[in-house]
Amino acid sequence: QVQLVESGGGLVQAGGSLRLSCAASGRTSSMYTMGWFRQAPGKERELVATIWWSGGRIYYADSVKGRFTISRDNAKNTVYLQMNSLKPEDTAVYYCSAAERGSSWSNPGYWGQGTQVTVSS
Repeated sequence: QVQLVESGGGLVQAGGSLRLSCAASGRTSSMYTMGWFRQAPGKERELVATIWWSGGRIYYADSVKGRFTISRDNAKNTVYLQMNSLKPEDTAVYYCSAAERGSSWSNPGYWGQGTQVTVSS
């Protein structure tokens, strides 16, 4: 089992920045990706960004490219999401995720509890 704990959400004005953190514990050696999804009210959960635990591969949704940056600290088993130039449409609950080897990185098996990000106009 892998446990994920997020932090860093909050309220920010449009154009502002926030940094989310997600610390993993438990059977972290089984992970090969960590990422962030988000879900806005009345909408489906969508993939925002994913980072591979080894190598340099990163995925971003088109809607956040150039504004969001995902990074990792392997020693701390922590992944970060730096969000700049935030827009009201970025308002959502953001979920940290992790995928174990043998599972799909776009449909991960582990989830954090979620952290609210609200961007005011």
